[in-house]
Amino acid sequence: MSLAHVALRREIVATARRMNGAIGNPGTSGNVSARAGKGFLVTPSGFPYDEMTPRDVVAMDFAGKATGRHAPTTEWPFHAAILAARPEVGAIVHLHSPAATALACLRRDLPAFHYMVAIAGGDSVRCAPYATYGTDALAHNAVAALEGRTACLLANHGQIAVGPTLARAFAIAAEVEHLCGVYLRACAAGEPALLTAGEMAEALAKFSTYGRRVPAPRAPRRRAR
Repeated sequence: MSLAHVALRREIVATARRMNGAIGNPGTSGNVSARAGKGFLVTPSGFPYDEMTPRDVVAMDFAGKATGRHAPTTEWPFHAAILAARPEVGAIVHLHSPAATALACLRRDLPAFHYMVAIAGGDSVRCAPYATYGTDALAHNAVAALEGRTACLLANHGQIAVGPTLARAFAIAAEVEHLCGVYLRACAAGEPALLTAGEMAEALAKFSTYGRRVPAPRAPRRRAR
C-alpha cells in the first residue's frame, strides 16, 4: 500500500469500529485522530466505520489542508486545536456514547463521586460550554475544558478523550462512559456522596503510576570458566 503511516491508519479504523461495538457510539457519529509527522490523520466525514479502510483516512496539516479521497470529519478543527495545544497528546477519540452524552445534555461536570474519575487527570471531568459542531468556538471550548485533563464532555454533544496513543485514549473514553452511567444511576437513587479534595489528591497521586509496567529483572550473566 503506497500510503504513509499505514499501521497508524489501520489502528484508526480499528479504534473507530471499537467505539461502535464496545462503547455504543451510534452510526457514523464521533471521530478519531492521531498525530502523524507534522500533521495528523483523521477519520472522514459521515463514513460508515464498518466500511472504512486505511485508504479512507484523511491526512491533514494544522492549517486545515486535507489530503485524501474524502473530506475530513467536520470536527477536524478541535482535533487540530487540541493536538496543537497539547504536544504530549498523540491521539484523540470523540464519541457520542449514551451515558456521557446524557450527562453532557444536562450541561454538568462529572464530579468526584468515584476515585476512578482521576483517570481523566483531575477531580472532575469538565463539561465544555455548548458551541455548534465543527466550529472554532467548539474547538476553543474543548481545549479549555481539557486543560490539565485527558477527557471532557461537550455540552449537548458527547465526550472527548485524549492520550499518548489511540489505545490509551480509547481506554479513557470507555472509563468515562462507564463512570457517567454509574453517576446517572446514583443520581436517580439520591444525591451521590463526593470524595473530598484530600481523598481525590491521594487517588491522583496513585494514578501517576497506574498501569506503569516495571521491567523484569535481568538474570545475572554467568562468567566463562
